[in-house]
Amino acid sequence: MGSIVPFQDLNLMPSPSAAASTAAAATLPLLTPKIEPKTEPFDEPVPTHQLEPGQNTPESLLSESAPGFFSNSENTPESQPPDRDNVYSEFYRISELFRTAFAKRLRKYGDVDVLDPDSRAIVTVNHQDARLSNAVVPRTKPMKRSGELVRVTDLSAEDERYFRDVVRRTRMLYDSLRVFAVYEEEKRRGIGQGRRARGDLTASSVMKERQLWLNRDKRIVGSIPGVQIGDVFFFRMELLVVGLHGHSQAGIDYLPGSQSANGEPIATSIIVSGGYEDDEDAGDVLIYTGHGGQDKLSRQCEHQKLEGGNLAMERSMHYGIEVRVIRGFRYQGSVSSKVYVYDGLYKIHDCWFDVGKSGFGVYKYKLLRIEGQPEMGSAILRFADSLRTKPLSVRPKGYLSLDISGKKENVPVLLFNDIDGDYEPLYYEYLVRTVFPPFVFTQGSNGAGCDCVSGCTDRCFCAVKNGGEFAYDHNGYLLRGKPVIFECGAFCQCPPTCRNRVTQRGLRNRLEVFRSRETGWGVRSLDLIHAGAFICEYAGVVLTMEQAQIFSMNGDSLIYPNRFSARWGEWGDLSQVFSDYMRPSHPSIPPLDFAMDVSRMRNVACYISHSPTPNVMVQFVLYDHNNLMFPHLMLFALENIPPLRELSIDYGVADEWSGKLAICN
Repeated sequence: MGSIVPFQDLNLMPSPSAAASTAAAATLPLLTPKIEPKTEPFDEPVPTHQLEPGQNTPESLLSESAPGFFSNSENTPESQPPDRDNVYSEFYRISELFRTAFAKRLRKYGDVDVLDPDSRAIVTVNHQDARLSNAVVPRTKPMKRSGELVRVTDLSAEDERYFRDVVRRTRMLYDSLRVFAVYEEEKRRGIGQGRRARGDLTASSVMKERQLWLNRDKRIVGSIPGVQIGDVFFFRMELLVVGLHGHSQAGIDYLPGSQSANGEPIATSIIVSGGYEDDEDAGDVLIYTGHGGQDKLSRQCEHQKLEGGNLAMERSMHYGIEVRVIRGFRYQGSVSSKVYVYDGLYKIHDCWFDVGKSGFGVYKYKLLRIEGQPEMGSAILRFADSLRTKPLSVRPKGYLSLDISGKKENVPVLLFNDIDGDYEPLYYEYLVRTVFPPFVFTQGSNGAGCDCVSGCTDRCFCAVKNGGEFAYDHNGYLLRGKPVIFECGAFCQCPPTCRNRVTQRGLRNRLEVFRSRETGWGVRSLDLIHAGAFICEYAGVVLTMEQAQIFSMNGDSLIYPNRFSARWGEWGDLSQVFSDYMRPSHPSIPPLDFAMDVSRMRNVACYISHSPTPNVMVQFVLYDHNNLMFPHLMLFALENIPPLRELSIDYGVADEWSGKLAICN
């Protein structure tokens, strides 16, 4: 398709390099550079090689190791394969909501060639093409991307919670599968041997084969239901899994004209990461450079053309269609050395053809962020980074303490309140670890440990205690939740750096107790927390149930560990991927029959809010004793938690009025 607007086509003109010497051009052959799609400067190309006969696919690599990893004790009852309808029920419910919303418009207006201004339709389509089927048939092959454009608006609070939970569970499955895939690959060939394991590619490939990618049956313009501004992603493939961006390398995601009802391409999202030298990013105002004309070294070597994604951006400007903007940049401490942040919706206000810094013609687009949206996630990341180094310079008022732990923790725990005059967290003695009664260390403790000197292996004594497998990978991330985890303890010969001593190393993320108008006291992190990472211990003074009855009569704040919801079963749950998956039941643990007093001594975890959809879970751990009746309460991240986002736990029982435990108010 030719140019829609009267731009000058510099491809009809000699390039800057050719104009330098006419005589030389006449004698030397013309070299035509290979034009590549717009890729990000720090992305590794997605492997596209063909598999040789007998070579393992990503799915086969997982299936080979799955039986051993998912096996349980002989007393574990066999789990039934998940019902196929249940596997796809969430996915098809999303589809039906879209179909229902669009069908209402069809019934109201009859022929969609004449559209109501409030119908939110993207482009006009034929009535025959707009027919919707109510039949839902599970597909056996991976679903191709649809060519139908929809915009989702006016969701109820209940629907927003539902979609958020669908996205949360999908991302949890992706992260669990990715961590597991990397662990199995490193175990197969050895740590540090060969190329870096690409668990992100394996996880996305397996989920696509199982039809677990979201939003494949529609191309959504605008916000993706369940994805919030500020959400953080460590891998490009995860953007594809949730439907936020549809290309593994190209920076512009668009509906091709061949699939569009009117033959015109429409852009839906872009990724901004400095891949083009002519980009200008000022946050709310963005000058974005089109794609094309670059060689494999990301150098501009040819004029860009108004086609593909470039034409789609111009058409989106013409129709007034907003695009999603995702920013990608390097981030210290990221598992992938980079991070992608969803920053919200932008409108394209201008488009022009200009000569770039390298002397070649490029298309430029001016985007303005739509007002009324939450703060950009990339801006929050930069603000949190400055808080970590100079908190008083960034926020001169509001800090009550720069470390309520009194240097007992590895990193400071800040206390912030700019709302009222409440100083309550300063009145308690800070506990780093839970205080157990002396009899806990003598009952049920045989003093046995592993004999590993340089570090534990998969066949050592402590691995056997954990059912034949360690709970953590070599980076310290939880592979999957268990009823209880046995870490190496005082009777073990392994060093403190052993991979099976994760929770004993203490706090690693800089946490902040803050005052909120919605939740009272809450906790947030100044660091980005990875899914499956250890956060801190829930510390207090352990009481027997007899002691707890006496303390409760005095009005003391007590925590009952047996009331915490068993969220550990969600992390690492691969039942949607492997039909023979069994929820871990070994090592088994008896019902907990103790309480924790946090009325006088507590740590930062006691201020974490309650939520029915938490981002933090409780995992029982033993290391300093072997008494199964009194485990440590260790907190792990259920999802990637961006800086300054509030942490939450499912306490199981909460105050029916405030939605939080009394100790948090």
